[in-house]
Amino acid sequence: MSRGIPRRSVIAAGTAAAVAAAGPLAAAPAHAATAAPTLPNGTSLDKVLVIGMDGVRHDRIAAAKAPHLKSLMANGTYGTSLLYANPMAATSSGPGWSTIATGVWPDKHGVKDNTFTGKNYARYPGFLARLAQVRPALSTYAAVDWKPLDTQGTVTPGADAKLVLDGDADGYTGHDATIAAETESILREQNPDVLFVYFGQTDIVGHNSGAASSKYLDAIDLQDAYVGRLLAAIKTRPTYASERWTVIVTTDHGHTDPGGHGGSAIEERRTFVLAQGPGIAAGARPVDTRLVDVAATVFKQLGITPDPAWGLDGKPIQERSTDPFDALHSSLSARVDETGIPAGVLGFTHTAPSGWSVINNAMGTGGMTEWRGWSFATDEFWSRTQRDQSRELNVRSRGVFAVADSDEWADKAFSGTYDSTLVTPAYAVGGKATVKLDFTTFYRQEGSQSAQILASWNGGTPVAVRSYTSDVISQPQSLTLNVPSGATSVSFRFRYTGSNNWYWTIDGVKITAV
Repeated sequence: MSRGIPRRSVIAAGTAAAVAAAGPLAAAPAHAATAAPTLPNGTSLDKVLVIGMDGVRHDRIAAAKAPHLKSLMANGTYGTSLLYANPMAATSSGPGWSTIATGVWPDKHGVKDNTFTGKNYARYPGFLARLAQVRPALSTYAAVDWKPLDTQGTVTPGADAKLVLDGDADGYTGHDATIAAETESILREQNPDVLFVYFGQTDIVGHNSGAASSKYLDAIDLQDAYVGRLLAAIKTRPTYASERWTVIVTTDHGHTDPGGHGGSAIEERRTFVLAQGPGIAAGARPVDTRLVDVAATVFKQLGITPDPAWGLDGKPIQERSTDPFDALHSSLSARVDETGIPAGVLGFTHTAPSGWSVINNAMGTGGMTEWRGWSFATDEFWSRTQRDQSRELNVRSRGVFAVADSDEWADKAFSGTYDSTLVTPAYAVGGKATVKLDFTTFYRQEGSQSAQILASWNGGTPVAVRSYTSDVISQPQSLTLNVPSGATSVSFRFRYTGSNNWYWTIDGVKITAV
């Protein structure tokens, strides 16, 4: 350590060190307080507190009292979204906290379940470990009581001091009260710069009583009270007036109404990111927030620009997407033929954004109304159409995206084939040498279906410039073309054909001429 102050680990043990492989399950007994660890003196006026609340379904926060969380929502930015599901990763704590800490999705950090097999933290470290590399003068702290967050290297590596509490012999036992009290003491009496604090009792109650229970709401309210104590401790700091505090609250996964998680149900996939601090809009409800945005927001609030080599999938919560598809969010409609989607879920439209168009001249007739030709939809609406067909893996799309789905279209009587083309506006390229098309795609190949990108120069005959013949599971794409002599404009087309095959999604389209 560069400051000559030894890193300190304070571990307050329970009756045993066993941790259930399935994650938090047991009820929590009282736990005696232990001495708070000593941190090196902080060096930054920009400070960040990240609070992790395990297994909290955001729609149940709305049903709870939770005055402190709701105050943070009113005075900060609050984005909700859905997780992946298998085969990318289970909706479990290991993948969820890995995604939060590293700022990348499971196909990068490698954690697919609570065994942590395949973890790739060396390539994608948690944000505390990253801060120790790039800003070692910061004073950092972590408090957890689900031991894998420490022993597996998920959250605590890089912390100058940490509090790690053991479980009891029969499995994981939460110690939220102890973590809250000792973190409160540190905030009042010491000078930390960045803190990660973990509260697990909500997940315990979720497993034991279910997310639909009053006990689950009570658990949210109790954790909310701990959040309030930490917020109060920040405001009583003698140097508070000169400090710039950001508070981020998030969760790793949701819960079913009866209790449990790990599967692909919407309730298990529910997550949120809530942040209040400098430069973060009050009362904002962005549609483009994802769980990977926590780490990126930490870096932003500390004035750190991530190196592209870090490979982050996230972006700061206050940075809005410029994706034209997201502008459609307020005009989305409810289901028509998709009876499995709740009537209250507004999630699709056939109306293209301004300047865009959809060509359905060769499109077959009949079929499911929602998916007749390219549509624009949300993750919740589209992935509800049929679980466990990998639609849950569309993690790099944000907000509203374009989707061509011949599989769902064919779920109602139809004739002909699926043949639809999504067309971008024309972009000026006059005097430029190259034009670059960037976007995110999710494509599943089956049978004779086809997926082509075509370019039209000066409104001329479209020419195929890329074809997809194998799966691309939610990945960024980049295509650079030389601008032909005399070309002053280009538009791109995404043509998908199929017959009861799979699907193709497009999002985040950006066209740059150089």
